[in-house]
Amino acid sequence: MTTISFIDILSKTQCIRVGRDLQTHIIETLLELKTSRYVLITDTNLEGYVSLFQLPNLLVFRIPPGENSKCRRQKEEIENWMLQNGCTRDVVIIALGGGVVGDLVGFVAATFMRGARFVQVPTTLLAMVDSSIGGKTAVDTPHGKNLIGSFWQPEYIFIDIKFLQTLPKRELINGLAEVIKTAAIRDAAQFINLESNVSEILSITTGASNQSSPQVVPTALLTAIESSIAIKSHIVTKDERETGLRNLVNFGHTIGHAIEAVLAPEMLHGECVSIGMVLEAQVSRAMGILSSGAVGRLERCLKAYGLPISLDDPRVKQALKMRGAVLAGQKLLDIMKLDKKNSGNHKKIVLLSAIGETYEERATVVPDDVILRILSPSVFLTPTGPPKEPIVMSTPGSKSISNRALLLAALGSGECRLQNLLASQDTAVMMDGLSAMGGATFRWEKTECGEDVLIVSGGGGMLQAPAQGKEIYLGNAGTAARFLTSVASLIASGEASTTRTVLTGNARMKQRPIGPLVESLKANGGDIQFLESPGCLPLSIGTTGLRGGKIELAASISSQYVSSILMAAPYAKEEITLELSGGSVISQPYIDMTIAIMATFGVIVEREKSESGELLNSYRIPLGSYRNPPTYAIESDASSATYPLAIAAITGSTCTLNNIGSDSMQGDARFAKDVLEPMGCKVLQTSHSTTVTGPPIGKLKALATIDMELMTDAFLTAAVLAAVANESLPSSRGDTQVPTSTRITGIANQRVKECNRILAMKTELAKFGVISNELPDGIEIIGQSPQSLLAGQSVFCYDDHRVAMAFSVLACARTELQVRIEEKDCVSKTWPGWWDDLGTRFQVKVAGAERNPTSVENGPHARETTYDPDASVVLIGMRGAGKTTVGRLGAAALRRPFVDADQYFEDKLMNVREFVKLHGWKEFRVQEVRLLKECLSIMGKGHVISLGGGVVESEEARRILINYATRFGPVVHVRRDIGEIIDFLNSETHRPSLGEPLRDIWERRKPWLENCSTCDVISYVGGKTIPSSVASVSPQQLIDAEGLPVNLTEIQSNAGKVISKGGVDYITNFFRHLVGDKSEAVDLTKKNSSFIALTFPAYSKDYNDAPSSDTLHEVTIGVDAVELRVDLLSPSGKSPTTPHIPPLDFVATQLAALRYSVPLPIVYTVRTHSQGGMFPDDAMAEYFDLLKLGRRLGCEFIDMEVRWSEHVMQEFVAAKGYSRIIGSWHDWTGNLKWDSREVRERFLRISEYGDIVKIVSKATDASDNIEMLNFRSWAAARSPKPLISLNMGLEGQLSRILCPCFTIVTHPLLPNKAAPGQLTFLEVQKGLELAGEIPKKRFYLFGNPIKQSKSPLIHNTGFQRLGLPHVYGLHECDTVHGEVGSLIRQPDFGGASVTIPHKVSIIPLLDEVTGHAKTIGAVNTIIPVHSRSGTKLLGDNTDWLGIVTLIEASILPGHCISPSCTALVIGAGGTSRAAIYALHQYGFKHIYLFNRTLQHGISVSNSFDKSYNIVPLDSLTRFPNGPPAVIISTVPASAQTTERSRSTLTEGIVIPLSIFDREQGGVVIDMAYRPFITPLLDLIKTASGLWVPGSGIEILLEQGFKQFRCWTGKHPPKHAIRQAVLQEYHLEERTFVN
Repeated sequence: MTTISFIDILSKTQCIRVGRDLQTHIIETLLELKTSRYVLITDTNLEGYVSLFQLPNLLVFRIPPGENSKCRRQKEEIENWMLQNGCTRDVVIIALGGGVVGDLVGFVAATFMRGARFVQVPTTLLAMVDSSIGGKTAVDTPHGKNLIGSFWQPEYIFIDIKFLQTLPKRELINGLAEVIKTAAIRDAAQFINLESNVSEILSITTGASNQSSPQVVPTALLTAIESSIAIKSHIVTKDERETGLRNLVNFGHTIGHAIEAVLAPEMLHGECVSIGMVLEAQVSRAMGILSSGAVGRLERCLKAYGLPISLDDPRVKQALKMRGAVLAGQKLLDIMKLDKKNSGNHKKIVLLSAIGETYEERATVVPDDVILRILSPSVFLTPTGPPKEPIVMSTPGSKSISNRALLLAALGSGECRLQNLLASQDTAVMMDGLSAMGGATFRWEKTECGEDVLIVSGGGGMLQAPAQGKEIYLGNAGTAARFLTSVASLIASGEASTTRTVLTGNARMKQRPIGPLVESLKANGGDIQFLESPGCLPLSIGTTGLRGGKIELAASISSQYVSSILMAAPYAKEEITLELSGGSVISQPYIDMTIAIMATFGVIVEREKSESGELLNSYRIPLGSYRNPPTYAIESDASSATYPLAIAAITGSTCTLNNIGSDSMQGDARFAKDVLEPMGCKVLQTSHSTTVTGPPIGKLKALATIDMELMTDAFLTAAVLAAVANESLPSSRGDTQVPTSTRITGIANQRVKECNRILAMKTELAKFGVISNELPDGIEIIGQSPQSLLAGQSVFCYDDHRVAMAFSVLACARTELQVRIEEKDCVSKTWPGWWDDLGTRFQVKVAGAERNPTSVENGPHARETTYDPDASVVLIGMRGAGKTTVGRLGAAALRRPFVDADQYFEDKLMNVREFVKLHGWKEFRVQEVRLLKECLSIMGKGHVISLGGGVVESEEARRILINYATRFGPVVHVRRDIGEIIDFLNSETHRPSLGEPLRDIWERRKPWLENCSTCDVISYVGGKTIPSSVASVSPQQLIDAEGLPVNLTEIQSNAGKVISKGGVDYITNFFRHLVGDKSEAVDLTKKNSSFIALTFPAYSKDYNDAPSSDTLHEVTIGVDAVELRVDLLSPSGKSPTTPHIPPLDFVATQLAALRYSVPLPIVYTVRTHSQGGMFPDDAMAEYFDLLKLGRRLGCEFIDMEVRWSEHVMQEFVAAKGYSRIIGSWHDWTGNLKWDSREVRERFLRISEYGDIVKIVSKATDASDNIEMLNFRSWAAARSPKPLISLNMGLEGQLSRILCPCFTIVTHPLLPNKAAPGQLTFLEVQKGLELAGEIPKKRFYLFGNPIKQSKSPLIHNTGFQRLGLPHVYGLHECDTVHGEVGSLIRQPDFGGASVTIPHKVSIIPLLDEVTGHAKTIGAVNTIIPVHSRSGTKLLGDNTDWLGIVTLIEASILPGHCISPSCTALVIGAGGTSRAAIYALHQYGFKHIYLFNRTLQHGISVSNSFDKSYNIVPLDSLTRFPNGPPAVIISTVPASAQTTERSRSTLTEGIVIPLSIFDREQGGVVIDMAYRPFITPLLDLIKTASGLWVPGSGIEILLEQGFKQFRCWTGKHPPKHAIRQAVLQEYHLEERTFVN
């Protein structure tokens, strides 16, 4: 029998009914409502539930799913439909669906015939606990959400938990945010329930409930839902119209709604509210209302359910990219102005005072500056003077003791109440890790004085590995990582087990060492693997248990290694003796602390002694188990205590700290006596308190040398004090030591903490003008007056809490200093409320600030790779790498000015060689940095800037470049084989010698170049030498063996070498991809796209079996992209037969070689062995290294298998730049069925990561292909993302034809197929034709005369090579009226070319004309555009596109062409208009127009907008703005006369040699169709510069290619078409070269 809970709301008794499987109850209750008509309104996703509503006189209306349906138009449509169907006021309307359906239907009910009865049947958790309760109904408008609506209460609300069992996990978690919110404001007991039962509650989405029957709803979830509904019902009953109390259910919504306004729909409502709750709780803490412990509990609970808790969450970053938006604090504040809770300009937020309690019974007014500080990623610190009264306070609990006590209590037996536990990120991840291994359970309790106490129920050492695929993510918590490594090693399975424990962390954690600890555990029989970098996380730990016996450990790096083994040792199989080796032990006090705490928990460690009684570095740990004391009080953190005490020292004030004194077991407790007192402070320390009074401001004394080995974490605090210690302390300083210097030693281990802290302090102190020097085991700092510190500096914190807090101490040195601290949230690691305490206790104004783009880390860091599209592109690389060549080609591609930094240097100062000779390399670097700053400041937008090869030698320059790459624009590393570079530079003489071997220089610079750049381009400057000009080239030599003009086959670079046309295409496409230019992007919304899966093991020409360019041209005909199977690449040149990892440099070279031959987009794929490839399944680090390489090299598509660590995948996707991610899954077993729940869950999971979803299964029979189509329909209703769905095998071949998006093809010329059942492109085309997907079309050329036209040859060759059944023919006619009009309206009309004399007269017959054609005044292309409403004929002009394409292909690096150059058009006929338009579209700012009749030229000029800057010329000998860089002739060859041709031509325009006066040369295009060598092109031979010719036949080809693409949506087979056309053309010309 179904159990139902009844809940009252307002005056409606038992209105809300909660239970499982309420179908029968719902029908019975609805039948009690007397009505003439039931109306069920739902969305199309819920069609399967409609049949459950067996009601008489039932009408059903279905709306499209999604927020867009919640609008006035949809409401009107429903109302009209109801009226048409005779609905009257007694109607009962049923809302079946989520919040969109409920809100919309409720508003319909509220207004239909002035109010109709309605019933809510919510199907999502969010709707169950939130939107369905309370009677709020509304629709959205363009001005905002829910702005038009009413309050209208439903008759009943049926909460059937059964709906949740089919709810996607993300949707369930989305609703849980509201459940957690309700508990947080009103029900502390339910919050504990939610904290304690995460796995049980989430099990409903997997059917893995811990109940005996899978049909039973998890009790914890049911009680949480009932509690949430009951609370909201109570609040609504008290305050239906939201006058005060009802504000409380908006906890998290004030900020959350603002976030949602920016990130929806990529981020769900509950996800945004989750972040909002954390931020609003931080507001409460900032106002002194809520404890840090309560904030920590809220964060941990939300995080446990997979909800985001910060604006730095990878999901937020990804959503921002997809939306092209930012989340600036001020922007969120502006959005919050519209919040309905506000009072005028005053913003209101629901403030928590404790878990389960609110500060007021309504939302509270909060000042904007408090909110902004919480929302901002940085803070401005402005001291207003020293504290006026002595400060008395306690610092948070010790991080070191908290983590040790947590671990021991979890391993112990019984309950332990931990008092003063540090509530921070570090302790949160420690608890998460212990919970994941089943080590303990945790719950919170509030004491009578309001303090949060953690109660740990220990598991007695009974541990188990997390569920398969579950990783333990530790962020940047080094202590947790090291301690949990040994704990995880204790897990022992009684039989062979494949389950392993995986410990991972963020990018910085993966750089921090853990190798010595792992090696010691492995030597003791532990099964531990490094999954990425050797010696670092992530780790995979097997279940062999800890053997015990003698363990040797190198303890000279970190005492945490020692503590880790000590604490785990009692649970080993044998008693452990731990012997420490490797010299002096680091941080002995921390080892002593561990031993002391272990004793408190019942295990006594014996430190062995020598015969003489000397303590040895050997420890014996007995077997046993920990016995938890009832209560354990954690003393305050001594490291954190140094900051307030240091503020007293630097400001001359007094501060007393309780709970930290001389009896402390922490080494840092000595800081006051050993550091502050010698520096001139008065120190009073008792056993449990410390008081410090600083000397007058500016009177701190510099310590000559201080050994801080016993308090290493406190060295950062000492360092900032030393920076302003400008009084000398009498001491034994050496002769060379500066009187105000302080040398801090014994801190070598600080280089391997959250960051290299010694380097970080040196770097950041330098910003304030403080001089410091690194020592082998420390740092020397030269003290100076506080008044001499440089004000207004920004401190980058390296995600290190101690850096942030140390420099906040320095900020107090003087009132006008104003210091900006970046990454302010890093302090949450140990003191989450630090900024609050700094502001309220120490007279420091703490204001929110956005990120400062000039403050960056000097080292590897995650970097976003999408920028302002106008940001300048900066090139770096070794001298001789080809930066100038690549830069000029890139500048031409982007139509931007090119800036050579070396030339800029010489323009500003003098010749580089001479400068170095006079001033030396050191001064050159100084000036180079100065000019770099100037250059980026002046030319930071719209340029391509090539920097000198040695710019990275300067640390300051590296910081500038990293800053630019991180915040502003791309920095490209131009790479070239170092051997080629050395050969080139050995022959170069114009630059000064570098004075050392080039290979040594390369090895030094290589990591800098990689670190300072965001992406790589491979420069290949090789091939045969061609003459420096074409002056000595005969007309016949302008044609190559394939009949192609030389300028389109080989393009000369500055170095006298040639780059292939493919190389130019590669560089052009790379730069366009770099700035997000999608003009050539593959449109996956159109049907029948494809890519070919290449399977060659190598592509560079130094491999004998590498495919030739001809082969690659052939195999890529018709496809939209090319897949590079990275896992199939092999340095041996032979296809791999076993899984292997190809080297990164080899992959980069092969990708470049492929790019140089194929201009199509790249699908970059690393396929693992289990997914059908040749890459090892367990090499995750190497896998993502290769994927990151693909991203750096600008691959348009990157295939990422969605089988890896969630966090690693999120991090990669968040930094994908303009590459599109294909999230993929391949099942080779045939077990993945298209109608299964598994494939649907797989689809939803992949959708979270991929821009494109790819799922491949294996067919067992032909019906699997039909199931695949059904699955596509299901998926299309849930996600707009493109879907690649295929079946492998012979039985699955039909799926390859039916998959309309990026189907994968093969070719007979490939070594093998990438997967069984793959078809060739032509086979797929034939299948589509037979299926009726490619109907035969007819194409025409309209004009007269046209018998000699090459257009039929162009298009019919293309149709034939692409397997298209179309036919292109000639239709010669004197007029377009009559038959032409009929032909273009036929059903089989595919398109037409239009030539003279019909380019204008055709326009009235068309439905629409593009803006291009309107401006040019002529149509040469007719395109049928099909839609559901019919077919319209669009007129376009592709002549100008052909001209632009030929210009782009012909420009050489040495031409130095930019928009500031001039261009010339000869002739003023109809073709001249296309030429003028093309030049303007290319970007030329000045266009000359010469015509034999000046007045006609003026008339054409006046017909264009003034922005074209057309200058009519009366002579070709005078060019007022300089000689042209591009020349286009639009007159027939017969109308041209030159000095070389006057003997044969007596009429026409006389073209003087002076038009070629431009020293750098340029491009000359003659639009004349015949002859191939016109008088103008013939004149080039006598020109002095390098002029590249372009003929009319090439223009015909290029514009034809554009037409082909417009008509078919396919890339034309240019190589085949060009070869066919030019062969016929040159045969006719009798100049074809055999």
